[in-house]
Amino acid sequence: MAEFLLELFSEEIPARMQATATETLHKLVADGLAKAGFPHLSARSYVTPRRLTLVIDDLPAATPDVSEERRGPKVDAPAKAVEGFLASVGLTLEQCEQRETPKGTFLFATLQTKGRPTAEVLKDVVEGALAVFPWPKSMRWSDNPTRWVRPLHSILCLFGGEIVPVAFARVTAGNSTRGHRFLAPDAFTVSDFADYQAKLRAAFVMLDANERREVILAQAEAAAKAEGYQLKDDIGLLNEVCGLVEWPTALVGKIDDAFMDVPGEVLSTSMRAHQKYFSLLKADGSLAPRFVVVSNMLTADNGAQIVAGNERVLRARLSDAKFFWDQDRKARLDSRIAKLGERVFHARLGSDLDKVTRVTALAKSLAAHIPGADLAQVERAAQLAKADLSTGMVGEFPELQGVMGRYYALHDGEQPVVADAVAEHYSPLGPNDSCPTKPVSVAVALADKIDTLVGFWGIGEKPTGSKDPFALRRAALGVIRLVLENKLRLPLLAAFAQALSGYAGVATVADSDTAALPADLLAFFADRLKVFLREQGVRHDLIAAVFGLGNEDDLVRLLKRVDALGGLVNSDDGANLLAAYRRAMNIVRIEDKKDGPHDGPVDPAALVQAEEQALFAALQQVEAAAAPALAAEDYAGAVAALAGLRAPLDAFFDQVTVNAADHRANRLRLLARIGQAMGQVADFSAVEG
Repeated sequence: MAEFLLELFSEEIPARMQATATETLHKLVADGLAKAGFPHLSARSYVTPRRLTLVIDDLPAATPDVSEERRGPKVDAPAKAVEGFLASVGLTLEQCEQRETPKGTFLFATLQTKGRPTAEVLKDVVEGALAVFPWPKSMRWSDNPTRWVRPLHSILCLFGGEIVPVAFARVTAGNSTRGHRFLAPDAFTVSDFADYQAKLRAAFVMLDANERREVILAQAEAAAKAEGYQLKDDIGLLNEVCGLVEWPTALVGKIDDAFMDVPGEVLSTSMRAHQKYFSLLKADGSLAPRFVVVSNMLTADNGAQIVAGNERVLRARLSDAKFFWDQDRKARLDSRIAKLGERVFHARLGSDLDKVTRVTALAKSLAAHIPGADLAQVERAAQLAKADLSTGMVGEFPELQGVMGRYYALHDGEQPVVADAVAEHYSPLGPNDSCPTKPVSVAVALADKIDTLVGFWGIGEKPTGSKDPFALRRAALGVIRLVLENKLRLPLLAAFAQALSGYAGVATVADSDTAALPADLLAFFADRLKVFLREQGVRHDLIAAVFGLGNEDDLVRLLKRVDALGGLVNSDDGANLLAAYRRAMNIVRIEDKKDGPHDGPVDPAALVQAEEQALFAALQQVEAAAAPALAAEDYAGAVAALAGLRAPLDAFFDQVTVNAADHRANRLRLLARIGQAMGQVADFSAVEG
């Protein structure tokens, strides 16, 4: 058994590609070796800005010998058939075995294939993997016809300490690599992974990305604490910076006081997006006049020149931000609404101004279902919601849309609740984003998302498979969270229809099947709700069972039904009732195919056996108890009433012959009526198990 070590050393790999690249290298090589006869491997992969590394422990010296048996024709087959078989296996007739089988006597050949040296297999597998490596973007350099993410300088490839002569991009593998670009640029040889890792560390390279990440975080937090501040959490930036340095050193710089009147979101966004700086916060959560830059260098002056240079660059960056901040406030936010007509929301759905007009009308309609939503405030917030898209600041930093609208609205003297709605109407942006709770914010956020969903549904731009270019799944999840977390009694079908009326003048939407659109969109919501609730441990089939009623579009009421239904099916009575229900419905379905539906009234006088009489009496009691419970949305009470059918239904099936000639039709109507009674609570046919 021996160790395999591979390193691909290049110019800097973009940070966003590194994690996927190391997983891809791991998979391609492991899959190739598995096909060659090494199915179970202990492999580890690493990545730094300049290298991809893979190490596999305990590989044998050669692939295993393979013994393969092939069956040929019968011994008395035509000569040409026998000769063809012998030629295909490379054996003589004497080297084949004649074996009796139930179908006659056949020729059998046993082929022995010697294993290949592992070094040869590794060369083929690695070269094959590199040839098909799927970089999102790649390049050629000089007159080299081969593509790679960045110019490839060297390949380190060792098996058992010996060089495997892999060749790719006019580079032939050896046993040497290099350390840090500036602190240890000279080449050095290695013998195995332990030697490789130790020499890299001595050459100022932390190979393990997890270690670099932990070091960066610890250093940044310590630097912030030394200044009397705390580090702003930013896992995305932490991961990105981890992919930019091989030997991290956290340093603290200062933000000029002249920029501190600019909103903190602007400063932190500019520092993050352009310079990859970490922001620091004061005790009250406001932005501190300091930042942390992670350097890839060690210097004699402890980073003083690095800090000075970064402060100089940041000063220029923030000067631009301050310019936009000062210029944007010279015009009122509402004066920018008209310019939205120059911005295309979607080529087939009109301009951003068209969207604002639709959202305003829809938000006013939805406000009736949102307790505490002031109609005038909702209308004003909806009108201003997109106005900041025309500002210089949002043009420079699109991720600040809404945030800047709030600042500009407050500067113009708008009511705080209106300004907050402008900032919050895009939320929630994902499962971890906070959900608006202020009534005005909720109204505008719902209207914005529902308008988007209905519009794209109307032009047939629905999510397919993994493709969702307009983030419609996220929009639907946002609507679901807004409704459920605020406990809104919002009829979705009516809301979809109201949103659709806003597109009356849009030919591309009006020409679609608008009659079917609300129901189709509700089915999409059902799928999203299943995903959302599955993460909370709710069974997807229970959601399907309630949606199966066909008229349930109130998500709060739906969840009450789902909770009650879950309590029933998770009980012993419920499980047995479900089994009996399936048996009853299967009988009814089969018999309906023979002579039509058995949906007429049950004749009590024709119920001759005690068990069917008891079942009919229990059914009447259930119907009497369930109806007012359902009307009062007491679904737990309705479900409890259904549970009373379990015992008499079991007794019915034990003692009563349904298809008895004289009583068949009446008994089938009795079973069909049970299905109707239970169907008022949920579509039990959708419940699994």
